[in-house]
Amino acid sequence: MSSKSLSIENLAKQYRLGQFGTGTISHDLNRLWYKIRGKEDPYLSVTESNDRQTKGKSDYVWALRDVSFDLNQGDVLGIIGKNGAGKSTLLKIMSRITAPTRGKISIKGRMSSLLEVGTGFHPELTGKENVYLNGAILGMTKKEVARKLDEIVDFSGCARYIDTPVKRYSSGMIVRLGFAVAAHLESEILVVDEVLAVGDQEFQNKCIGKMKDISKGGRTVLFVSHNISSVRSLCTKGLLIENGVSAYFGDVSSAIERYLKTGISEQKFFVDRSAVSERIGNGQMKIETLEIFVNGQPSAVSMIGDLITIRLKVTSLALSRFKIAIHIFNFAEICVSNIENVDSGFLPDPFAGERIFEISFRDFRLYPDQYTLGFWIGDKVSEETFDYAKNCIGLNVIEGSAIVKRSLPKNSGMVFLTPEWKSLNPG
Repeated sequence: MSSKSLSIENLAKQYRLGQFGTGTISHDLNRLWYKIRGKEDPYLSVTESNDRQTKGKSDYVWALRDVSFDLNQGDVLGIIGKNGAGKSTLLKIMSRITAPTRGKISIKGRMSSLLEVGTGFHPELTGKENVYLNGAILGMTKKEVARKLDEIVDFSGCARYIDTPVKRYSSGMIVRLGFAVAAHLESEILVVDEVLAVGDQEFQNKCIGKMKDISKGGRTVLFVSHNISSVRSLCTKGLLIENGVSAYFGDVSSAIERYLKTGISEQKFFVDRSAVSERIGNGQMKIETLEIFVNGQPSAVSMIGDLITIRLKVTSLALSRFKIAIHIFNFAEICVSNIENVDSGFLPDPFAGERIFEISFRDFRLYPDQYTLGFWIGDKVSEETFDYAKNCIGLNVIEGSAIVKRSLPKNSGMVFLTPEWKSLNPG
């Protein structure tokens, strides 16, 4: 008996851009005429790739084009790609919300989906009534839903509001209840789009744990997220979509590495202070520009163990006692490292005018993920802020370093440490 739960063959979806008017009717009639004569849609040949950053010559684009992959029972697929790549379109086709232009989908069993906040919920019905409604849509009986009801309500954390109309729920509460329904009803395939980002950190961790349990039970999960840490820890396979085309399907670590590399050409290696958001400080000293180098070359992609060099240009209005700090944030905006010059014994003299500081990490030890760097400069004693820019520049850390000879575990933490080990006899 085959363990295949989902099969997609040459799936494609065409969309028409611009306003719909009389031209749309003429196109539809032209299509019908070609179909009657047994010919291919005349507009398929003029449809362009889905690159949202360039202006094309055609009114038709391929939101998806010739995407193919197979999933077995228990597989957890992480679907990654830039905004507008076609990830949500793929899930909507699989969930039967929209029809494909061409291609074939074979699904074994029932599918439950959580694609947008409030999907499938009727705002006038209570949370409990919506649970039964969603169960009925999935083909479950009232008894089957009732058996799972207490678990669903408990997981969602919305027990106090379960008899209140959903229109009075916050977006976070709707996501909580929506995920609880999708995860607990007995469907063979669970599809989750980026909606979990609406929930708080505690609920996101809870959902990740639940999806792991679902996959261990033999159910298939499709997970779309820009949170690379979540994709890496949860998924066993990865699908990278670029401009509507499947760029890679296979091992999740390889998919993530390819995805992070695609951002190289768009990454700014040199950032002036006027372009940085979330800027605070009294302006007594200012971080004017910065550059980042990987192994001596301007880059925004590194591997564990690389030489990372940051070059800061700072201006000072007067002689001031100061210190500099670098904050490194992961994708979830958690500060994974706070680095100060005093910790390395570097004590710069006060200056007025311009000065360039160079900071080097000769053995960079952050695990593969997406990071952003923030820079702070302030008074050495009072710690009054002269200048602070939180999101100055991004850094993508990928696998493949020569110093990592093994495959990194999924729950590998944030920092890669290799201390000296000793074995000592007691006594």
